[in-house]
Order: sequence, then C-alpha cells, then structure tokens
Amino acid sequence: MTTLSSRVPLIFLSVWFVAFAALAARLAFAWDQQRKIPRRALATVPFDQESGNIALALSEGHGYGNLFRRNTGPTAWLAPVYPFLLSRIFRIFGPFTLLSFYAAVLLNALFSAAATIPLYGIARRILSPPVAAAAGWFWAILPAGVLMPFEWIWDTSLSVLLATTLVWLTLRVAESTKWSSWIAYGLLWAFSLLTNPALGVALPFLFGWAAVRAGLLTRKAWLTPALSLAVIVLVCLPWTLRNYERFDRLIPIRSSLPFELWSGNNDIFDPHAVHGIQRITRYEETHRYAELGENAYLDEKLRLAKSFIRQKPALFAALCGRRILATWSGTENPYADFLRADSLLARIVILVNLVLTAGALAGLALMVRSKSPFALPLAVFPVCYPVIYYITHTSLRYRHPIDPLLVLLTTLAAASCFEKKALASRCPRHKTI
Repeated sequence: MTTLSSRVPLIFLSVWFVAFAALAARLAFAWDQQRKIPRRALATVPFDQESGNIALALSEGHGYGNLFRRNTGPTAWLAPVYPFLLSRIFRIFGPFTLLSFYAAVLLNALFSAAATIPLYGIARRILSPPVAAAAGWFWAILPAGVLMPFEWIWDTSLSVLLATTLVWLTLRVAESTKWSSWIAYGLLWAFSLLTNPALGVALPFLFGWAAVRAGLLTRKAWLTPALSLAVIVLVCLPWTLRNYERFDRLIPIRSSLPFELWSGNNDIFDPHAVHGIQRITRYEETHRYAELGENAYLDEKLRLAKSFIRQKPALFAALCGRRILATWSGTENPYADFLRADSLLARIVILVNLVLTAGALAGLALMVRSKSPFALPLAVFPVCYPVIYYITHTSLRYRHPIDPLLVLLTTLAAASCFEKKALASRCPRHKTI
C-alpha cells in the first residue's frame, strides 16, 4: 500500500517551499488589491489609526504618544513593539507615504508566511510529515491569512507568528533542561507580551506544562524555570516603569482595556435606552480623550462599562453570545451575511471560518480521546485567547493570531479519516535541544 508521501513530489513537502508559497500568495493578493485603490488612500488610510499615529510621533521625535495625531502627550494605549517597528519604516520611507505602506505590507506578509515554519514544527512533532506539510499548505492559502497582511497595518500578522512560535518552542523546551533554552523561551514570551499582551493568557498554562514535562519542578531543578520567569519580568519591567512614571499608576504593558470594554458594552446596543448613545464617532472620542487626558478618559470608560454590565446583565450576556458567534464565524449573522454577500471572497471567508471552527473542535476531541500529551498546549490558545474578546468586542482579525493552530487541529481531524497513525502516540521527554 502506497503512502501519501510516496505520491507527492518531495518539494511540496518542504517547509521552505510551503513558506515561500505562502509569501507569494500574500504578495500576489496585495499586488492585486493595491491596483484597485487610489495611491493617496493607500498612503494614508491604513496608517490612520492608533498604531500609525504613535509611529508618526516616534518618527518625528515626539516620543511614544499623540495617540490621535494631536498633541495629547505620552500614551500607554498600545504595547510598544509594533509601533516602534512602524516608526522605523516611517524613518526610512517617510511617514504616511506609499512606499511606507508597501514596506509595512511586505513586513506583515513576511511575518504571516514565516508562521509556516513553527506551524510545521509543531505538526511534525505530532503528525506524520505529509500531514504536517498539508497543514502548512492549508495555512499558506487560508483566506484570512492571505488578506490580513494587506488589510491591517497592525500587530496582527506579527502576533500570528509569535503565538505559533510560542507553542512550538513550548514543545521544544518541554524536552530540555538547558538553561539557555529556557532563557530563550523567556525572551520570546517577553517579546510577545510587549507586542500583544493578550497572548499572555496562555503563559501560565504553556509554561507550567513545559516545566512539568521537562521535570523541572523538583527541589534541585526549579531554578531553571524560575530564571526563565525572571527574564520575562525583567524584560517587561522597563516599559512598566516608564508607564508608571508617565501616568502615576501601575500599567504593566498597555492601558486601553477599559475603552475596549466600554466599546462593546454601552447603551448603543440597547434599543430601549431612554438616553442611550446614538452613535460613537472618532471625533467625539478624540475630543473627549484630549479634554480629560488618558487616565481620566479610561477611568470614565471603565465606570460606564461597569455600570452598563451591572444594570443590564441579560443584555450583556446576549452581547457576549453574539461576540462568541462572531469570533468563530467572522460575523454575528453568518447565514444571512453569506446569502447577501456581494463577493465570492466574503462567502469563502465565512465558509472557511465555519470549517475551521468545526475542524478545531474535532481535532481537540480526537487528541483528548487518544490521550495525547499535546492536547493541553494545543488547546490553550483556541480555548483561552478569544475570551477577552467575548466580553469586550471582536472581529475576524482579533482571532487571527490563533488561526494557524486552528488550521493544525482541522488538518489533524481531516487526516484521521485517511491515516490511522496521523497522530503521534508518544511524546519524548527529557531530550535536550
């Protein structure tokens, strides 16, 4: 009986070839889309958001601030890594220019395509080589993965790479007792937190699992994971101290959670509110932010959000339910939106989201049923990461950082129908890297 790998040319099983194909798909989409949009819009609109505004302030020597492109002073609204990267692009190619847009899209596409490598690394540890390659190809052509680097000049594509790499490195350090490996693991976690703090929801689970698997929770070995944790704290500490100095309060990495909570939980969602919000405009919020300052503005939003949730718990629960559906399907009304979608791409995105959701659930169920030791590290991000968006507000791009892991679980579920040994039956322990 021939195997799948014997029927597929070897080049299609190469992770480097798959990663190159992923990059080509993303750049081809970007090239096609940019031809349809006026050059002036491409040079300005994608940067007209918080990340672009902070990057502009940095590139002009005004420091990390001016959140809404007004002289409002320092901010802790966003984690620092991506705005700093974007500011370097502005320094080289000019702020809000077409060349800067092209450079930012290229950087995003590189991040997204590079996620193929840790994805393959995870899959190769769990699955057979051809099934691991299939997961890579699925990610290479995933609609959300192809369009997101062009659509959002944000940390989204970098977060994709970091989330996937965190899981991959977790599996590797779980087989190692080397200090150098665990220090590298701590550095990756620190960089990830300074890019997207929401990734930190997985830290205690992945870190604890790796330490247990590596046998480092004994009396003699606990110093190794302790050192790794110390690295995470020490790397994040300077930014936390900077925030405390600027705002006179403890802000570990970013401050915007009260605004995000209020954005998804206010009277605009209550049709029966007597004096409810009719609309939320950028101009009004920018003016209010400039009037109050960041601390007072966020305190006000937190108070309003808490009041809404406390007074209208049933509506809050309903909104959470709608956000859960939107997180996993891409829209609150997948059936109706599928029917009225005006493009084939929009319909494909909705269908693929539903397939990923069902496939990820099936893949996790298969791993639990087979008592795979990898079930927990692969489940952490899909289960825990979206929770913050269930209670605040959501969109397809917010879930996107965990899409490669959903692809992996879906591929595993599909492969189990054709290949009985698709899932590895053992997990090596105490190997060094």
